[in-house]
Amino acid sequence: MMTKKQDTRQKAILTLAHHDYAKGMNSYSFFKVHNHATSDDLVQDTFIKTWSYLTKGGKIDIMKAFLYHILNQLIIDEYRKRKTTSLDVLLEKGFEPSVDHSERIFNVFDGKAALLLIQHLPAKYQTVMRMRYAQDLSLKEISLITGQSRNAVAVQSHRGLEKLKVLYNH
Repeated sequence: MMTKKQDTRQKAILTLAHHDYAKGMNSYSFFKVHNHATSDDLVQDTFIKTWSYLTKGGKIDIMKAFLYHILNQLIIDEYRKRKTTSLDVLLEKGFEPSVDHSERIFNVFDGKAALLLIQHLPAKYQTVMRMRYAQDLSLKEISLITGQSRNAVAVQSHRGLEKLKVLYNH
């Protein structure tokens, strides 16, 4: 419990701190939350928490550092609170998240069509193209299996892909 003299002294310290730092804290808070009302509330909550700490007998060595530490913690809490609230509000308004698989489905169908077109390529490209795109083997693995150089496999893969593009676009 504080005496009347201690209480008056703590009020004077906090009033001076408010006078010295409130404007800067408001600017800092607004920069972080982009809302004037919220930033004002956060700064006021900072001073309320500081007063509560002082009345419980807490000791503050550097007032400015203490105030900004409290303010940063309140801003972090606001970030966390705002994220969950915004999703709740969206759900209340009828928003239902959905996933659009149509692009993936088209890619799967296009890939299957391209694999079917491999059989229409010249024979020297078919093997490399199947290994590269159906079996997902690397150029090094294909060269080991076929006995060709890695460069030869890369050239066949590139030329086969160009021919496959022509077939696919027809």
